[in-house]
Amino acid sequence: MGSAVRLRRELQLCNYDIAFDVQGLVKSAVVARFSGATRVIGFSKPFLREPWAKWLYREEADPGSPIHVVERNLGILTALNIKDRSYTFPFELVDIAVVDEIYARLGGRNNPFVLVNPNAAWVNKCWPAESFGAVAAYIRDRHGLRTVVVWNSSSKEDEARMHLVVASSDGAAVSAPPTTLVELASVIKAGVLFISGDTGPLHIAGALGTPVVGIYGPSNPERNGPWSSRDEVVSASGGCQCLKRYRNRGAVGVVRRCENSTWCLEDVTVRDVCAAVDRSLSGVFADA
Repeated sequence: MGSAVRLRRELQLCNYDIAFDVQGLVKSAVVARFSGATRVIGFSKPFLREPWAKWLYREEADPGSPIHVVERNLGILTALNIKDRSYTFPFELVDIAVVDEIYARLGGRNNPFVLVNPNAAWVNKCWPAESFGAVAAYIRDRHGLRTVVVWNSSSKEDEARMHLVVASSDGAAVSAPPTTLVELASVIKAGVLFISGDTGPLHIAGALGTPVVGIYGPSNPERNGPWSSRDEVVSASGGCQCLKRYRNRGAVGVVRRCENSTWCLEDVTVRDVCAAVDRSLSGVFADA
């Protein structure tokens, strides 16, 4: 209770005029009310993850019928009569030491590189590490590019998966140094392509304008996929039986636990991902 009181006091010191709740949870709606804002705006009931949250809003916004979560969340701005859904992220990233270290591992700055992220918060979103390694070998042989594997240094499982990608790449991949979130963003910005499952770094890459190949299984890429139309998606979600059962129960979003003995991501082949890489890199170097 004491922490809630402190949070409310800190928020109200900021004198907010408007508070948006795009999470649609009772907890997030409470935080919006804690802000002391005159206008507390959330989504209308059909778009809430927890319907009781609506009682904490002073205004409701109907985002319409967009499928993608980014477009849906931008729809909350209709409450302010803002209809332009375009966006840019004004990030200022410096070429920091960790990027220099990566170039040193690759033999110099004249070596552009592809990035691979084999990890995710939920293991059923992780494509096999050996498959990532095979893709890295293909990229070297077909496109002459090395691959850098990013990873979360605070997770032993992530570190083990990173080492397995490198070991199965036939020398095509190297590991990135441990990074902070800001350093990771700089590394992603420096890469020519980012290959990943549905997880935070993939969406950081999209926000930074780095081309993406997304590998999707238990989450719907139409809702949670890369936002740019130029990005590539390889998806097994259409054949995900867990996702179908999840939908039949009226749920939305992501299946957090697989109900089958084998995962739908195993249906995504190395050939599928390599084909997506070919398409993406042809666009990258055509624009160069």
